[in-house]
Formats: sequence, structure tokens, C-alpha cells
Amino acid sequence: MAMSGSSFNPTPVDHGVNLGVSCQVIYSQFGLAIHQNDHQARRRFVEWAQNEIAVVPDFHKRILFSDEAHFWLNGYVNKQNCRIWSEANPQVYVETPLHPEKLTVWCTLWAGGIIGPYFFKNDEGHNVTVNGDQYRTMITNFFIPELNNQELWFQQDGATCHTARATIDLLKDTFGDRLISRFGPVNWPPRSCD
Repeated sequence: MAMSGSSFNPTPVDHGVNLGVSCQVIYSQFGLAIHQNDHQARRRFVEWAQNEIAVVPDFHKRILFSDEAHFWLNGYVNKQNCRIWSEANPQVYVETPLHPEKLTVWCTLWAGGIIGPYFFKNDEGHNVTVNGDQYRTMITNFFIPELNNQELWFQQDGATCHTARATIDLLKDTFGDRLISRFGPVNWPPRSCD
């Protein structure tokens, strides 16, 4: 993460995490702001992760990190996960067509490799925008069979289709307490990168 200004000076501590850095409101080109209250949630998450690593040293190798990416077929590049941080709002605007055709691809990464990619399409093979039903179908028919009954943790971000009650229930049935997600047993901190 690139930051401007001189107020961010991390110092190394155990596990490479600095729990002493204060949180300030910063802006990205997409209007995402890290809020003052986010510091506590992030600190709780880091402390939880450090405790897990203390008990199981290779804990981090058992986490499936998932996300999807959108590819616009008209050549537009999705910069949703390309963050440019600054202390002032850079007032950047990008013009795009109202409804450009796009392809949504999902995968999960972990120490054991990659599960995916999975391309979201309807029954006719056309690209679709992901909703809760399509996400749960992918989880049930594609993702869960790939797990081979391994005791792994699953992380996902706070996208609406990920955090719908039916989705969280499905994931809790699969992973139990090993779910890192908004509304899951372990909360993924708000406004965190995947």
C-alpha cells in the first residue's frame, strides 16, 4: 500500500504487526475512508490471529483467502482493488459506460494452491452479475467439493452476496467456527483489503 505524507511510520513488532500505530482518516480515489473506529476492529482481529498462530504455528497456511474480480469486455480496467492513498481527497473521476458487459471471476488462494477460477455465467452461458443465489450455487457445487474434507479456514470480504443470511448459514454449516467474514464467527474488519 502506497501512502503519502509523513505520518505513517510503522515499527516492527512480533509477527510483523504494529499494534501501536494510531488510525487516521485517509481517502482513496474510490472514496473509501478508514474510520477512526476501524482501528479497534483491526486490532481485535490481529490479536485473534496472533493467538491462533501461538497455538498453531502454521495457522496462516490453513486460511483460504477468496475474492472475485471483474473484467470489462470493452477494455475498461477495474481498479477497485488498486488503492492510491492520500491524506486529502484526490477528486479523481473515471468515465465508464452505464452498463458495460463484464466477466466476473472468483477464486481462493491458500498455502496449498488455488481453487478456481470460477466464471459466473447463467444457464445459457452468458456472463452475469453475482447475486446471493449464484454465489451460494458456486459455493455448493464448485467450492465445497474442492475442499476434500480438509479442516481449513475460509475468509471472504463483506460483499452483499457473501454476507446474506442464507450464505453465512451455508458457510457456517461447512466451516463451523472457521469462517472469517462479516457476520461470521470471526469478523473480517471493515474496509479491509482482501
